[in-house]
Amino acid sequence: LGVDKQATEKEIKKAYRKLAVKYHPDKNKGNKQAEEKFKEINEAYTVLSDPEKRKKYDQFGHDWEKYENAGPGGQGYNFQTGQGQGGFNFGGSGTHFEFGEGSDFSDFFNMFFGGERGFTSGRSARQMKGQDYSAVANISLKEAYEGTTRLIELGGKKIRVKFKPGVKNGQKLKIKGKGAPGRNGGTAGDLYIKINIMDDPQFVRDGNNLKKKVNIDLYTALLGGEQEVETLDNKKVKIKIPPGTQNGKVFRIKGKGMPKYNSPSSYGDLYLETNIVIPTNLSKEEKECFEKLKKK
Repeated sequence: LGVDKQATEKEIKKAYRKLAVKYHPDKNKGNKQAEEKFKEINEAYTVLSDPEKRKKYDQFGHDWEKYENAGPGGQGYNFQTGQGQGGFNFGGSGTHFEFGEGSDFSDFFNMFFGGERGFTSGRSARQMKGQDYSAVANISLKEAYEGTTRLIELGGKKIRVKFKPGVKNGQKLKIKGKGAPGRNGGTAGDLYIKINIMDDPQFVRDGNNLKKKVNIDLYTALLGGEQEVETLDNKKVKIKIPPGTQNGKVFRIKGKGMPKYNSPSSYGDLYLETNIVIPTNLSKEEKECFEKLKKK
């Protein structure tokens, strides 16, 4: 993000928003380099905006993920996106996997190498359900709007995970039977994916509604007119600005918010807050006009 190591949370957020606007896919259509840069910016912000992750990053640098939860106990072993330790590819931008609480390291070998290690005792072994696994998937607000998919490679098998339009931040998806294999003929565990929706530089989500700030020039605010606005799905809509519009006035556009989960034909609303832009380079004639208005 180009900030100092001692940068405050506010400075990090400011740098992120500036870069996110610059490299946003909507402003760089067809530019793969900008698209990759945008992903890197979001991933960097995901780490630096989290105090715990930032602490680990400061301690271990780019390899911080390899050390996360590397010791015994707690949540077990944690693998991040791409080629993790041992070369296991979990795919998907910003997706990481971890073994559930109380997992056994033999489960790990059984899952990836087909080993038969397990618990033995004098009595007959009973069936046990396999360990559940959890993942966190980072998606953009636009992906949450349109719906998206992630291809996950887990234990040599590829799983295509579908995120429906309208998914919410923190929502968990359950994929039955995609966890660790069961013991002694028991059923396989499940895979739980938690959704993390990254901040968007232009839109703020509030439930099924969206909020956006719109710049209005002074003359349109004073005299009235029309203002064109781009929605999250890249469509253009026009709003009527009445004469004498004040800074901070909010306009509502029905049905231009987020799609409602499991009801894709229903949408929330888009709320537009005006930001009156004061001209900085007035001509002599314009200044004279304002002086005359001031005296009236």
